[in-house]
Amino acid sequence: MDKQRTIERVVGLEGIGLHTANKVTLTFKPADIDTGINFIRTDLPNKPVIKASIDYVLSQLRSPRRTSLGHDSVEIHSIEHLMAALAGLGIDNLYIEIDNDEVPGLDGSSLNFLEILNKAGIKEQEKDRRYYLVKEPIFVEEEAGAIVAVPAQEFKISYTLNYNHPLLKTQFLELDINDDAFKNELASSRTFCLESEVTELQQLGLGRGANYDNTLVVGEDGVIKNKLRYPDEFIRHKILDLLGDLYILGMPLRSHIIALRSGHSLNLKLARKIHQQRERYSLGGVGVDYRPREGGELDRETIMKILPHRDPFLFVDKIISLEKGKQATGIKNVNINDYFFKGHFPGRPVMPGVLIIESMAQVGGVMMLSPEENRGKIAYFMSIDNAKFRKPVVPGDRLILEVQAGKIKSRTGLVHGRALVDGKIVAEADLMFILVEG
Repeated sequence: MDKQRTIERVVGLEGIGLHTANKVTLTFKPADIDTGINFIRTDLPNKPVIKASIDYVLSQLRSPRRTSLGHDSVEIHSIEHLMAALAGLGIDNLYIEIDNDEVPGLDGSSLNFLEILNKAGIKEQEKDRRYYLVKEPIFVEEEAGAIVAVPAQEFKISYTLNYNHPLLKTQFLELDINDDAFKNELASSRTFCLESEVTELQQLGLGRGANYDNTLVVGEDGVIKNKLRYPDEFIRHKILDLLGDLYILGMPLRSHIIALRSGHSLNLKLARKIHQQRERYSLGGVGVDYRPREGGELDRETIMKILPHRDPFLFVDKIISLEKGKQATGIKNVNINDYFFKGHFPGRPVMPGVLIIESMAQVGGVMMLSPEENRGKIAYFMSIDNAKFRKPVVPGDRLILEVQAGKIKSRTGLVHGRALVDGKIVAEADLMFILVEG
């Protein structure tokens, strides 16, 4: 299993933004495990932090022809080439101090970012990387472009370029994405635009820092005042952009991405769809990284090795009894500080019934994945039947969650769950799961 990575020492570089022409300095600093990629605007009061996350990506209407982050009034533009370098190097955790609003364009590729980060040294950390394996096909389209993401055990990108221009005629390139492929096939490929687009871009206020050295300007007779680094440099840069845009998801993918004429808008639409799928599986599914021993008591830390759920959506504090594939008993200590009591109901707090059911489902998920034949699968919560709520659950209650297996088949399982307080049943339901390959 790969380990998370950061850098060993502080490094920095300077440049100007391709679109704003603003002078900017970047400083890269190591970060602890599970920190993620964080940009820090050192030029603003209180040095606000924006995490590289799909939640903070600005729309293409607001920030066209690039990938940008924004939160409140703080913005950081043109992060895609830097994000591609981080993806290519497998860097998971990093602080990036930036003293203006756009990442420097440098030579229009990821090469300078790759070089400076390698100079800093890549450091493995004491925790496994988290990958997201696309569970089912995802399709997005936009005008003449389309992308499909399908499940795969590795990360591969297949790209078809097809523009109405003699130098950008139909091309195809397929790459297995790994450290070597990024370094040798993608990192030095530069951004480009058509000569016919230049005036329009300038009217939009874009490309103020662009020149013939950092942007390949493509005229009718070829690249103007520059030379290609690869015969197919244009399609390589499109794959570079796609790689950087998808790394905004915060973890590497395991998927085969098949793209036709995609750009930032479509890339980010795919990233949002993948994020939605990941959230759906995280809320309804159960992970498979850990297997409890029969009869063993599991504390909260151990439960989090089994379930993908995290606060505030983890509703099991302890498993006190487990018989693989047959039964399990867990505990949820209901506390006034639980987030749902802030609105349900102020002055008369009551645990929502749906969350009592979810607590049962989480205990049931642990039980379902325990048998040998279910290892490597994901238990996905599908339906509720015969739900009954007999007594309110309030702060201070100790919720005992009992699940008993019913019909268990190769792909589906039915369990009966009961929730008890002081030996009395407060809720019960029949829960249906589906098992899918992880």
